[in-house]
Amino acid sequence: MAITAIIIDDEQNARFNLKILIEDFCPEVNVIGEAESAEQARALIEEQKPDLLFLDINMPNEDGFDLLESIEDKNFSVIFITAHNQYALKAIKAGAIDYLEKPIDVEDLQKAVAKISGSTEKIGNIDVESIRSILDKYQNESKVDTIAIPTLTGYEIIKTADIVRLEADESYTKIFLNDGKKCTSSMTIARYEKVLNKNVFFRVHKSHIINTRDHLKEFNRHEGNVAIMDNGTAIPVSRRKLTEFINAIKTF
Repeated sequence: MAITAIIIDDEQNARFNLKILIEDFCPEVNVIGEAESAEQARALIEEQKPDLLFLDINMPNEDGFDLLESIEDKNFSVIFITAHNQYALKAIKAGAIDYLEKPIDVEDLQKAVAKISGSTEKIGNIDVESIRSILDKYQNESKVDTIAIPTLTGYEIIKTADIVRLEADESYTKIFLNDGKKCTSSMTIARYEKVLNKNVFFRVHKSHIINTRDHLKEFNRHEGNVAIMDNGTAIPVSRRKLTEFINAIKTF
């Protein structure tokens, strides 16, 4: 009996290439749908009820983990797909789940599918939140000094030390750099709060994250509890975050 599958990846070429590999080398898998976002995927999963998801981890707005956490009845198996990211791979391996690393190797694809074919394990039996926590831990403890910013056209690689602050703009995020440049990311500020190093970046307000280690110049109570950045920008610190923020900057 064929395994019904959905491919979920925001990159059209990646979806196309994976589908061709599956058709050519995994005849036991029937691809019944594709989705370019978590939102599309939720509707497709509800409608088609697939046996298997080929799920890209790194998608704008909502990533692969966000998607899984939003689905109550996870009656399917998952093979994660990720670009080379040693921290994501460590987290996935720690969770004992299957993954494919881009660019996808045919033999790895066949092994992952064979393992799914011979298993009754579903993603519903796996603690997705634990895997997410492991991923965040590795990222926060890492010494990686660059970050790939998902933009409307692809990705931009930026040194984290160059980021002065981030500001929410509805479901997008504006990122302000120390050279005066500003870029807009398609990832939400909530996701940046999770993935950025918490020893460097602090979310002082629902709309603002600042780089406290490299670009915080002063904190001014008399001006209404504002963080003054080294580019002169004044960022409000919410009352709810005030004590935590003061304790954090005292540690520097």
